[in-house]
Amino acid sequence: MKLHLIRHSLTKANEDRCYCGVTDLPLSSAGVQLAREKAREGGYPDSQSICFYTSGMKRAEETFALLFGTRPHEALPAFREMHFGCFEGKTYEQLKGDPAYQRWLHGDNEANVCPGGESGRQMYKRVYGAADWLVCKGREALVLCHGGPIAALMARYFPQEGRSRYQWQPQPAEGYTIWFQNKTPVGYAPVPRTGF
Repeated sequence: MKLHLIRHSLTKANEDRCYCGVTDLPLSSAGVQLAREKAREGGYPDSQSICFYTSGMKRAEETFALLFGTRPHEALPAFREMHFGCFEGKTYEQLKGDPAYQRWLHGDNEANVCPGGESGRQMYKRVYGAADWLVCKGREALVLCHGGPIAALMARYFPQEGRSRYQWQPQPAEGYTIWFQNKTPVGYAPVPRTGF
């Protein structure tokens, strides 16, 4: 069984280095251009047997359309990005003097809840549940979603590599293919694939 996880292309929040989780932004013009270029270059999974999904958010839906056209797909909201609460839409520079932000940033931000939002662990729980459901179905699946959920799953599936979820986060319009055997992850490769 294969699970393909692909991050959406660029948004203005990505370009401005803002926290953006539940804010439903479209792609920026640079994000549209990047996804078109990636689609032309190819290397994305393209089997007729794949079940396609997105997080349902604009940036994921727009990237999906640019990479995969009008293929039928379903929305799985559990794959949405982490909810950053009152930090949404703000940069480090805007937040660095906020005591609540400093507590979250320098404390255990896996456990600490963003005020009005969620913690890393709360995000993991919903993402892990949705991914487990897909793996249990046993059919090849592709999810076009967000960097946080993808990185959380890669850290969970391949802990022996010692990388944090921040280190696993893919670039926009990129991601991973994960192979499972008896519902256990046994390997991965980057998406899009090149040189094959």
